[in-house]
Amino acid sequence: MKKLISAALLLLAVAFPAAAQQQPAPPFNAQPLPPLAAPPADQSAPPVQPMAPPAAPALPAASPPVPVGRDFCGQNVTAQAADPRSVPDRYRPFIGIFSDAAWNAQLCAALVVETVGADGTATITYAFGPLVSGDKTQGGVLHGTGVIKDGALLFQNNDGSQYVFQPYYSDLAGKWTTPRGQTYDAIFKRSF
Repeated sequence: MKKLISAALLLLAVAFPAAAQQQPAPPFNAQPLPPLAAPPADQSAPPVQPMAPPAAPALPAASPPVPVGRDFCGQNVTAQAADPRSVPDRYRPFIGIFSDAAWNAQLCAALVVETVGADGTATITYAFGPLVSGDKTQGGVLHGTGVIKDGALLFQNNDGSQYVFQPYYSDLAGKWTTPRGQTYDAIFKRSF
């Protein structure tokens, strides 16, 4: 019985499409299309002028540096950061106030990059001190210069410690190498 039903279904599957193909197609009521418009007698059209790109909005004039008096790592720091628009584009990520960094569990640091010249020479203020108030760790504020070279701000202090800062999103990633060769890494958060 199963074979008989299977054979009947197979016969219907083959016969139905063949029967559907033999029926005449329903009439198609074609409508004539309107004639194409004749081209104008004078085919010389004015040449298409390329559009000029929109003018970039003008940036406001750079404002003068504003002195910043803040407490970083227990140190009273007065420094000023230039308007980033006043320095070449490649140096703009370095201009500003960067703080809330911890080299280790005892020592915090902050960096103010005040200006950067066309040659990459940067005027900086670097503050360091105890991470926790009441800690006996010695702190201080250093004023000096550094240089931006190959995408990194480099400077060295009087004891031979070397510092390297590179842009890290809107912040700076810092690396401190002590005179004894110990290295510490920290992220300095942009606060201006």
